[in-house]
Amino acid sequence: MATLRLEIVTPEEKIYSEDVDMVTLPGSEGELGVYPKHVPLLTTLTPGELRVLKNGRETAMASSSRTCESSDERRSNPGTSGRHSSVIAESACPVTRQAPAALRLTIVEAVAAATACIY
Repeated sequence: MATLRLEIVTPEEKIYSEDVDMVTLPGSEGELGVYPKHVPLLTTLTPGELRVLKNGRETAMASSSRTCESSDERRSNPGTSGRHSSVIAESACPVTRQAPAALRLTIVEAVAAATACIY
Protein backbone atom coordinates (compact mmCIF):
# COMPACT_ATOMS: atom_id res chain seq x y z
CA MET A 1 0.00 0.00 0.00
CA ALA A 2 1.26 3.49 -0.85
CA THR A 3 2.12 5.82 2.01
CA LEU A 4 2.50 9.53 2.50
CA ARG A 5 5.49 11.09 4.30
CA LEU A 6 3.96 13.46 6.88
CA GLU A 7 6.05 16.09 8.65
CA ILE A 8 4.65 18.41 11.32
CA VAL A 9 7.06 21.25 12.04
CA THR A 10 7.02 24.05 14.63
CA PRO A 11 9.52 26.89 15.01
CA GLU A 12 11.24 24.90 17.78
CA GLU A 13 11.37 21.38 16.35
CA LYS A 14 10.08 18.73 13.98
CA ILE A 15 7.23 17.18 15.99
CA TYR A 16 6.40 14.31 13.63
CA SER A 17 8.01 12.68 10.61
CA GLU A 18 6.64 9.31 9.51
CA ASP A 19 5.08 7.47 6.59
CA VAL A 20 1.29 7.38 7.11
CA ASP A 21 -1.79 6.10 5.31
CA MET A 22 -3.55 9.50 5.41
CA VAL A 23 -3.96 12.67 7.45
CA THR A 24 -7.11 14.70 8.11
CA LEU A 25 -6.49 18.41 8.61
CA PRO A 26 -8.58 21.39 9.77
CA GLY A 27 -8.61 23.34 6.51
CA SER A 28 -9.66 26.97 6.36
CA GLU A 29 -12.54 25.92 4.06
CA GLY A 30 -13.42 22.78 6.05
CA GLU A 31 -11.91 19.43 6.93
CA LEU A 32 -9.34 18.15 4.41
CA GLY A 33 -8.17 14.55 3.92
CA VAL A 34 -4.76 14.05 2.31
CA TYR A 35 -3.97 10.61 0.88
CA PRO A 36 -0.73 9.24 -0.66
CA LYS A 37 -1.69 10.10 -4.26
CA HIS A 38 -3.23 13.48 -3.46
CA VAL A 39 -2.72 16.23 -6.02
CA PRO A 40 -0.08 18.81 -5.05
CA LEU A 41 -1.56 21.59 -2.93
CA LEU A 42 -0.73 24.54 -0.71
CA THR A 43 -3.47 25.61 1.70
CA THR A 44 -4.06 27.47 4.92
CA LEU A 45 -5.22 25.62 8.01
CA THR A 46 -7.06 26.63 11.15
CA PRO A 47 -6.08 25.66 14.69
CA GLY A 48 -7.68 22.38 15.67
CA GLU A 49 -7.32 18.63 15.53
CA LEU A 50 -5.15 16.74 13.06
CA ARG A 51 -5.95 13.03 12.71
CA VAL A 52 -3.21 10.73 11.46
CA LEU A 53 -4.09 7.25 10.17
CA LYS A 54 -1.20 4.77 10.21
CA ASN A 55 -1.51 0.97 9.99
CA GLY A 56 -5.25 1.19 10.71
CA ARG A 57 -4.73 3.19 13.92
CA GLU A 58 -5.81 6.83 14.24
CA THR A 59 -3.85 9.31 16.38
CA ALA A 60 -5.20 12.75 17.25
CA MET A 61 -2.99 15.81 17.61
CA ALA A 62 -3.85 19.32 18.79
CA SER A 63 -2.32 21.96 16.55
CA SER A 64 -2.26 25.68 16.03
CA SER A 65 -1.74 24.96 12.34
CA ARG A 66 -0.90 27.60 9.77
CA THR A 67 -0.23 25.93 6.40
CA CYS A 68 0.00 22.57 4.66
CA GLU A 69 1.96 21.76 1.52
CA SER A 70 1.53 18.46 -0.28
CA SER A 71 3.89 17.66 -3.14
CA ASP A 72 5.46 14.88 -5.17
CA GLU A 73 8.87 14.52 -3.52
CA ARG A 74 10.25 12.41 -6.38
CA ARG A 75 10.44 15.45 -8.66
CA SER A 76 12.88 17.30 -6.39
CA ASN A 77 14.53 14.25 -4.77
CA PRO A 78 14.76 11.26 -7.15
CA GLY A 79 14.86 7.95 -5.31
CA THR A 80 12.53 9.01 -2.48
CA SER A 81 9.26 7.28 -1.63
CA GLY A 82 6.91 9.73 -3.34
CA ARG A 83 4.28 12.01 -1.83
CA HIS A 84 5.21 14.35 0.97
CA SER A 85 3.06 16.62 3.15
CA SER A 86 4.40 19.29 5.49
CA VAL A 87 2.27 20.97 8.15
CA ILE A 88 3.72 24.21 9.53
CA ALA A 89 2.35 25.04 13.00
CA GLU A 90 3.08 27.38 15.90
CA SER A 91 2.60 24.39 18.22
CA ALA A 92 1.48 20.77 17.95
CA CYS A 93 1.31 17.82 20.30
CA PRO A 94 -0.37 14.39 20.42
CA VAL A 95 -3.51 14.78 22.52
CA THR A 96 -2.64 11.73 24.64
CA ARG A 97 0.69 13.28 25.65
CA GLN A 98 -0.50 16.81 26.23
CA ALA A 99 -0.95 18.18 29.74
CA PRO A 100 -4.38 19.70 30.49
CA ALA A 101 -2.89 23.22 30.93
CA ALA A 102 -1.14 23.02 27.55
CA LEU A 103 -4.32 21.74 25.92
CA ARG A 104 -6.28 24.68 27.38
CA LEU A 105 -3.66 27.06 25.96
CA THR A 106 -4.03 25.47 22.50
CA ILE A 107 -7.83 25.86 22.74
CA VAL A 108 -7.45 29.53 23.78
CA GLU A 109 -5.10 30.11 20.81
CA ALA A 110 -7.59 28.41 18.46
CA VAL A 111 -10.49 30.54 19.70
CA ALA A 112 -8.41 33.74 19.43
CA ALA A 113 -7.38 32.87 15.86
CA ALA A 114 -10.96 32.05 14.87
CA THR A 115 -12.22 35.28 16.41
CA ALA A 116 -9.59 37.28 14.54
CA CYS A 117 -10.79 35.75 11.25
CA ILE A 118 -14.40 36.68 11.95
CA TYR A 119 -13.79 40.32 12.82
